[in-house]
Amino acid sequence: MAGDDHINFCSRCGTQVIREDKFGKVRPFCPQCGWIYFIDPKVAAAVLVEVDGRVLLVRRANEPFRGLWTLPAGFVNGGEDPAEAATRECLEETGLSVRVLRVLEIISGREHKRGADFVIVYIAELIGGDLLPADDADAAEWFPRDNLPPLAFKATQKILTY
Repeated sequence: MAGDDHINFCSRCGTQVIREDKFGKVRPFCPQCGWIYFIDPKVAAAVLVEVDGRVLLVRRANEPFRGLWTLPAGFVNGGEDPAEAATRECLEETGLSVRVLRVLEIISGREHKRGADFVIVYIAELIGGDLLPADDADAAEWFPRDNLPPLAFKATQKILTY
């Protein structure tokens, strides 16, 4: 889990921070201007797309979990609607356009140092495109639920056990 030990100076005035108990936790605090550092969570968005009893998965081209399969997913950019992020990530990774229908689950818990604190998983329907892996996926395929490949991420494993 990412900490705040890399925060040494105030982002407002540049003063060296001290660490004090603020709002129930020891946090970087500026003794000059009163700024307090709060860690913002990282949020990812994913889509569960099923057609004819098969789920859409992508194989990770990068670490962590390179070579394992996951739902099309990625980080939500600042100011971006998470549903739009999920749709964008699916298109980038698979070449397929989808329409988000509803939230299926919100899963908390960072699995690795660069991972998300929250993954918002949406149920989505296929609306078009040609299946073509790209971005950080080196393969994209449809799998029957009873014959899934090796899966990355506990969040993906949890969703596919529904």
